[in-house]
Amino acid sequence: MVLLTKVALSASRLRPAYHISLISLRRASTMAPKLRDPTLLKQGLCYINGEWTAAKSGKTFQVHDPASGELIGSCAECDADDTQIAIQAAVDAFASFRKLTGRERSRLLRKWYDLMADNSEDIAKLITWENGKPLADAKGEAAYAASFFEWFSEEAPRTYGDVIPATVPTNRVWTVKEPVGVCGLITPWNFPAAMITRKIGPALAAGCTVVCKAPGETPYTALALAELSQRAGIPKGVVNIVTAHENTPAVGEALTSSPVVRKVSFTGSTGVGKLLMKQSSDTLKKLSFELGGNAPFIVFDDADIDAAVAGAIASKFRSSGQTCVCANRIYVQQGIYDEFVEKFADKVKGFKVGRPFDEGTTHGPLIHERAVSKVQAHIKDAQSKGGKVIVGGQLLPDLGSNFVQPTVIRDMTPDMALASEETFGPVAGLFPFQTEEEVVKLANQAEVGLAGYFFSRDLERVYRVAESLEVGMVGVNTGLISDTASPFGGVKHSGFGREGSMYGISEYQVIKTVTFGGMGKPLQS
Repeated sequence: MVLLTKVALSASRLRPAYHISLISLRRASTMAPKLRDPTLLKQGLCYINGEWTAAKSGKTFQVHDPASGELIGSCAECDADDTQIAIQAAVDAFASFRKLTGRERSRLLRKWYDLMADNSEDIAKLITWENGKPLADAKGEAAYAASFFEWFSEEAPRTYGDVIPATVPTNRVWTVKEPVGVCGLITPWNFPAAMITRKIGPALAAGCTVVCKAPGETPYTALALAELSQRAGIPKGVVNIVTAHENTPAVGEALTSSPVVRKVSFTGSTGVGKLLMKQSSDTLKKLSFELGGNAPFIVFDDADIDAAVAGAIASKFRSSGQTCVCANRIYVQQGIYDEFVEKFADKVKGFKVGRPFDEGTTHGPLIHERAVSKVQAHIKDAQSKGGKVIVGGQLLPDLGSNFVQPTVIRDMTPDMALASEETFGPVAGLFPFQTEEEVVKLANQAEVGLAGYFFSRDLERVYRVAESLEVGMVGVNTGLISDTASPFGGVKHSGFGREGSMYGISEYQVIKTVTFGGMGKPLQS
């Protein structure tokens, strides 16, 4: 079987679902947050056809707090059979859901948005608990995630077609936009809420129904959103959430091979995206992929250095560097290199790494030990080739096995692993460069092209470099580019399609052309 992701952690064990609720409650983390609404935490279940149900096999997988390593609980270990049941539920619901008016779908999405806003504190706590990002960051994600339902509730009634002047005088031509059909959505762990709403929002606005495969590392946030969808009155079968860890490849293959799933949207690694594309080829699905990144961040010598430092900090260390658009290669022009390095390092020294629920914590743990190992490998590789670690570089075992010091490495060179590989962790490599031509060439050497950033006060250079960077999104004099209103997506091996914005809904639509003949007969007197 083709692997969709790496095999689950060996410590995870499969148990019959009917044991899990009691076991989880007894063994759950002593650091568990107190939810205002405990019913948002769903144990041992998935959400199919408007019902909370166990996996047919009765198996579950365990979910652990990445900060403490303690057990949060267990979720249904769905397999291909469970996924097929969810797909059929979505097929059955599509027949009626597609017939709702845009305004009716808008009201449903708006109600779901209101419920997310009302429960944002609990959603943020679930994100922090299973993902590890500090609570302040999780609150920001909860608000960002909800905004996609608000945005697409406003797009739903405005899916206009066109009247087209025909070249045949007796013909009349117009187009209508229709929902593509049942959609398979596969989402990552780094934004457990936002990556789901950014896909489900436009799908439902267009009139599609969905089967969403939640990430095995962070399933509880997805299940909480499903609970709120039920309260919002989303009809049965329109939204289905399947959970899996070891069976992730089987679930992914069920979605990509099903002839009745008309579209697959995936956010994750480039390697997995290529596998999904191959699996989808036999059924010629509509696809949208938001894949890996290796974002260049360029600081020219005419930049506002303090603003550039702040932008680089925000871009590189957001969520401990575990974002696909974070700065991975920071290029600083030689004339300001030393000053930038000093100011940048001073900011990083002020970070507070700690338990994500503790007040004042700026950075929490990485998601798992594999992430930690990759960060360590990149640091050691840079050091072995002349890079100098001036901040951090060490593990923090007193906090837990997944904690790493935010790290700054100067004197980076193009032959280091970090120059060509996405770190996905809190390591900032600072590369000196001489000329604009040189740095644009370095920035574009990557196979991927998701995001790129640069700081400059030269207006001509701003236009020149923005047009030269081979990426889908460019940040000019800013380190943060994510916005509900802004199209999100990449080029090259970073995938295709756009999420969010006015363009996002079109990923879930097809255009139908209607041609009427014999329309040019003269009026009768």
